[in-house]
Amino acid sequence: MKTLDLKKQFKYLYMPSAKKVEIIQVPKLQFVMIDGAIEKGSEPGKSTLFAEATQALYGISYTLKFMLKKRKTNAIDYPVMALEGLWWVEDGVFDITIKDNWFYTLMMMQPDVITRELFDEGLEQLRKKRGDAPALSKLRLTGFEEGLCVQVMHIGPYATEPATVDRMRAFAEENGYRDCVGPSASITRFISAIRAKLTSPS
Repeated sequence: MKTLDLKKQFKYLYMPSAKKVEIIQVPKLQFVMIDGAIEKGSEPGKSTLFAEATQALYGISYTLKFMLKKRKTNAIDYPVMALEGLWWVEDGVFDITIKDNWFYTLMMMQPDVITRELFDEGLEQLRKKRGDAPALSKLRLTGFEEGLCVQVMHIGPYATEPATVDRMRAFAEENGYRDCVGPSASITRFISAIRAKLTSPS
């Protein structure tokens, strides 16, 4: 059986330094994604729709993993990767203390061996096993390239993330880079790693 060591291959993206802010180039990777928004009066940890989106992502990711691992020929094993998220607001400046106006794209990286045909087959298997949950119809398999970014590992509660983001932005500006997303967007979250898209120095 062939094993894809994705965590080792992409360690520089998923386990960056917590001490050193870095400027990196993130390649195009393949993800299963799902879009959504936090309901008014709620927050990610209490949102029913967010929980359903998360369950759908984990469900399809584990289904695809075991489809490849258990096939009779050319079996492949690989780890299910971390849950990630792109977060933003559409009605003002992002405030981490106000959580019911957040929009998101949740995503989990998939190896290139996962084709559109395998993805569709995995969805069909998942529906047969768990029923046709509404979130399953929102899943999509697509490539995503962040490109030039600044990143660092955040250690601590979500409430202290703004200080880490400020540290990243200061580092980027000191090195001649400009933040692409601005104050109305949050960051791409990789477990506790934080990454923000940049433009090159002029």
